Amino acid sequence: MNFLELVKARYSSRKYAARPVEAEKLDYIMECVRLAPSAVNLQPWRFRIVTDLETIAKLQSCYKRDWLSTAPCIIVACANHEESWHRRADNKDHADIDIAIAVEHICLAATEQGLATCWVCNFDAAKCREQLALPENLEPIALVPVGYPEDEMAEKKRKSLEDILF
Repeated sequence: MNFLELVKARYSSRKYAARPVEAEKLDYIMECVRLAPSAVNLQPWRFRIVTDLETIAKLQSCYKRDWLSTAPCIIVACANHEESWHRRADNKDHADIDIAIAVEHICLAATEQGLATCWVCNFDAAKCREQLALPENLEPIALVPVGYPEDEMAEKKRKSLEDILF
């Protein structure tokens, strides 16, 4: 699969098979994440891979959508703002940008492995921090369910090149 085919194949799945994700596939995905670029190569991220039902239920309490609990694996992507690069001119923190790049590496690597994902950012981050007993220096940025999809990809609706180029 070339890169354009991979990007076209990636979609946000909201229904997963009960089948667990193989450890080898998770290892592959996380190796792809480890190699993601970041500002000044500071890599201000930490990831928690959740596969046990008890912790998935805790994450479900942070995001009140039933479909989340169908995922056999949820990767919690966290940023460390103390480690991230801050632009000198205006002190712009690049942690969110860096974690976004890394999360998309998760999504694309999972797609390549025949898995599906979904970016989940509309969750209660404070409750997530509490439920997972995350240290104060880590901010949970995204929940990324990973698994074998049981839904179909809807037609992608994207703006034309003319609409995004200027």
